[in-house]
Amino acid sequence: MKITKASVKTADPKKVFGVSRMQWLWLNMKDCRVLYLIAIAGTITYNALQLTVPVFSRRIVDEYLTGPDASQNLLLHRDRFYRLLCLMAGFTILRCIIVYFDCMAYEHVSQTVLYRVRNFLYNKIERQDMNFYNTYRTGDLMTRVTGDLDAVRHMLAWVIRMIVEAFSLLGAVSIYFLWMDWRMALSLLSIAPCIFLIIWIFKLRVAPMHALLREKLAHMNTVAQENISGNRVVKAFAREDYEIRQFDDVNSDYRDTNKRTAFEWLRFYPFVEGLANLLPVILLLVGGLFLIGGSLTMGEYVAFSGLIWAIANPMRQLGNIMNEFQRFSAASRKVMEIYYSEPEIRDLPGVEPHTDRFDGLVEFRDVSFHYADSSLPILQHISFTAKPGETVAIMGETGCGKTSLIHLIPRFYEPTAGVVLVDGRNVRDYRLQDLRKQIGLATQDVLLYSDSIDGNIAYGDSTISHEEVVRFARSSAADDFIAKMPEGYDTIVGERGVGLSGGQKQRISLARALAVRPSILILDDTTSAVDLETEKEIQESLTKLPFPCTKIIIAQRISTTRTADQILIMEHGEITEQGTHEELIALGGYYAELVKLQTGQAQTGTEES
Repeated sequence: MKITKASVKTADPKKVFGVSRMQWLWLNMKDCRVLYLIAIAGTITYNALQLTVPVFSRRIVDEYLTGPDASQNLLLHRDRFYRLLCLMAGFTILRCIIVYFDCMAYEHVSQTVLYRVRNFLYNKIERQDMNFYNTYRTGDLMTRVTGDLDAVRHMLAWVIRMIVEAFSLLGAVSIYFLWMDWRMALSLLSIAPCIFLIIWIFKLRVAPMHALLREKLAHMNTVAQENISGNRVVKAFAREDYEIRQFDDVNSDYRDTNKRTAFEWLRFYPFVEGLANLLPVILLLVGGLFLIGGSLTMGEYVAFSGLIWAIANPMRQLGNIMNEFQRFSAASRKVMEIYYSEPEIRDLPGVEPHTDRFDGLVEFRDVSFHYADSSLPILQHISFTAKPGETVAIMGETGCGKTSLIHLIPRFYEPTAGVVLVDGRNVRDYRLQDLRKQIGLATQDVLLYSDSIDGNIAYGDSTISHEEVVRFARSSAADDFIAKMPEGYDTIVGERGVGLSGGQKQRISLARALAVRPSILILDDTTSAVDLETEKEIQESLTKLPFPCTKIIIAQRISTTRTADQILIMEHGEITEQGTHEELIALGGYYAELVKLQTGQAQTGTEES
């Protein structure tokens, strides 16, 4: 079954993923299950030990304070009296020790599961295809690996413990009460069904509210992430006040949703609290009548009175427990959606590893393509061949499909018709890792990491030496400006390359692509932000690379395409012209007009200067 956002939002997780939330938690408690079961047993044990103080108190009251033989027992059996006091103190200390180690066990398991699931989710996200990143917002994904996972951890560390504690304490006390006096016990327990009914109604009302609250949080995080990462655009248009107001709106929306969710419990809380507070009244009325009638001893009354909190508190806690459980339900659904997601583009079963270097033959055979969420064709019947070592330039107006075309080579997307081949073999028949390791890609929109320049250039192959880094920087005309920096290649680049010009970032990106010694080099308008002299230097370096390489270049400048072995002109997703520089000029079409336009501009600029 294909997992979609809509199916996860509307269906029960077990129907979508094949496992329930609790089964999913159990699966991720591998190596910690025994410890967790011991922790649960410890919770039951220390709650059962809650009975020891009232049991001993009952004996002390009946045998040494109010019973007919109290004075005689105090004189003749004082040692037993002290023994009872010591047992009360001893069991209390034992219970405290069990509680301490029990909490440590719950926390250890919850943190282990949190660590394991977060690593697994990050692995999943890293290995997804482009359709995944087109579907999910960055802020939403960040919410899933932070806030949502914390709700999962809280479920293991606190919610389950509180559930076990509430029902074990309620069960133990109920059994003890029934053993002492079943009529008094039933009188006190008669309000439990009413409280359970209220909690169930509360659960039905609060569940969708927690799901909505989680969506509001993800939206707020997305707005914050987008505006912080786009701070330069915000400042360039002086839109700080607008963005502050926009964040205030989504923050207010989240606050109001949070308040409505919290107030929902407050509507039910007075009824639960009122019923819980009836317990002392029932004990006073019914227990008083039994005490007067002689069917209940003073020690038993003291035991009932001393343990009445053990019935009231779990009933009060059920609302908070249900509230936290619904928070976990909303969060876990989002986490499981990523956890069980699978990329559409992945290695085919049985594909053999390919470790040999590619020759660099690239072929498109009648390739058509459109995005999964649209039927609008992006590429139509594309056919061409780039022979090993050749340079193929692709030109065309914005939106004609140039970038979509080159994204089919490393299988960022799959063609909807036709085949893309490398060295005569369908790219689907290679392992993704083997295919992409031999393709160097440099794009116009450069992403640099918060690392040194050396680290950014060596990103694709961290084993290369510093000398090789310098050599590839020279090939991309980046060495000159890097050498002028205070710390040279050790200069730390700010987030996304802050502090570098567009041309500098493009040259580092090109050096990074060259550093993997690719068999196929793909440049997406990589020199658009550099001057003509630097571009000429880069073009000369690309003809003298120390390794064989097929180059596929998207460009808008004639100076880039002039020396290409083959030039493709694209229009509306189709190749309308194909040939060398001279052949296309002779054709008199789009390329010839572009040559006239650019050379005319150059001549005009010369005359004006």
